[in-house]
Amino acid sequence: MTGPAATDRRQGQDLGPSTAVRAADEIRRRIFAGEYAPGERLRERDLSEALSISRIPVREALARLEADGFVVASPRRGATVRALTLKDVDELFDLRLSLEVMAARRAAEAVATGGGGTRLRELMDAAEDATRRGDANEIPAANTALHAEIVAMTGNRMLENALKPSLGLMQWLFTMTSDRDMRVQCSEHKDICQAIYAGNADLAAALAYSHIELGRAPSLASLVDVLPAT
Repeated sequence: MTGPAATDRRQGQDLGPSTAVRAADEIRRRIFAGEYAPGERLRERDLSEALSISRIPVREALARLEADGFVVASPRRGATVRALTLKDVDELFDLRLSLEVMAARRAAEAVATGGGGTRLRELMDAAEDATRRGDANEIPAANTALHAEIVAMTGNRMLENALKPSLGLMQWLFTMTSDRDMRVQCSEHKDICQAIYAGNADLAAALAYSHIELGRAPSLASLVDVLPAT
């Protein structure tokens, strides 16, 4: 079957959310790998050809990536890969100190009053396994999921919505700084999780603060020759 009907049928097959999600995942992977450089234009037609899908799910994928902070859209240039700066990274650490420390405290309080931590245990096990195997691709995603689950455990939707747009940037940061000792990161994550499992809110908050702040200077140092200052 050829012609417009066939085109519509092919495009209809592309329209499912899974296609757009897969497209977003692949574009994100290429951004992480440096195949799409900061500031580079992401043309729908080129992406459609590269991913062998229609332009409609590509458009949705770009919208997802814009919401996650990977892509910037403008009326004149269309979509471009976000050009991160050292100032962006520093501000991301400030945001994490404000939101994630409170999240760790609230998550521990939730456990202390009967809330569960089963999902957090599963994610910690997955992050530990990825770290043990030295999987440079899986570790950033696993660590980001761990941080996101701690926020989700608070049950505070406004807090979750406030941090959600930054989760993609966190995973990008974790990927760019993968030369840091991930075993240390994993150990710090385990300590935070143990405090949450124990319902020790003060300790969970203190460990979260320490974990984030101790990562600021080495992260910025590792990116000083990679990213512009502002």
